[in-house]
Amino acid sequence: MTHDHPGPEDDVEVLEGGNVSDRVLRIGGTVRKPWLPSSPAVTSLLEHLRRRGYTGAPVTYGERPEGHQCLAYVPGVPADRMPPMTTEELRELGAMARRLHDLTAGFRPPEEAGWERLFPPEEPEVICHNDLAPWNLVRDREGTQEAFAGGGRRSESWCLIDWDGAGPASRMGDLGYAAHGFVPLHEGGDPEADGRRLRALADGYGCDAEQRRALPGAALRRVRGMFDVLEEGARTGRMPWARLHAEGHADHWGPASEYVARHQERWIEVLTEP
Repeated sequence: MTHDHPGPEDDVEVLEGGNVSDRVLRIGGTVRKPWLPSSPAVTSLLEHLRRRGYTGAPVTYGERPEGHQCLAYVPGVPADRMPPMTTEELRELGAMARRLHDLTAGFRPPEEAGWERLFPPEEPEVICHNDLAPWNLVRDREGTQEAFAGGGRRSESWCLIDWDGAGPASRMGDLGYAAHGFVPLHEGGDPEADGRRLRALADGYGCDAEQRRALPGAALRRVRGMFDVLEEGARTGRMPWARLHAEGHADHWGPASEYVARHQERWIEVLTEP
């Protein structure tokens, strides 16, 4: 299933941001990106989410023209250009991730479809976004109000973009990666404050006791996994990871993984307190 996309097509803008994809264009009311081996699976996933009323993902128009993904342009501001989320917003983000995972639990892509795999294999519980990060969350303050599974309402719409890395993975792996960017879990943080914010994210998701104990370790595996990808890219020359390593990205991910490792036991205590 595809949908007619809006114009006009003489209104063109090169979109900034993104470290992995080749050039991304806004053409009228659409976004054009290269058609990748994972694009058939991603297109099927986005159509699945749209049919089930999930508003946190862009509309897809399929392969238009040949060799390009065509998606609806999402207006708004990336979350990495805004102040850190409040604890209430972290709860809402957790609820957004939970609804995504619940809706993908029974999703089956076309048999010939494949996924782009970046991190080491995890238990394939659901289809995950796999890059839940502030640079991939667009917030539109003029958007319509939306209700959340965790209760409450907010007066802006949120939409996750850049689904090229989506694929089978674990719920807590996806949520742990989100914690790195949104709590955030970075070197130099306040471990006690970060623990409380991590709990807000887990509360919004509705984590059970087992998931709460697993979340800090899952975050560590994802953050350390990103560091390892960058290090391997530097050794092998694999792009874009070699370029990103040269630009200094490993200087963030390495210390971030050490920070999570040092404090994960304390965060388990915070997450599981009555």
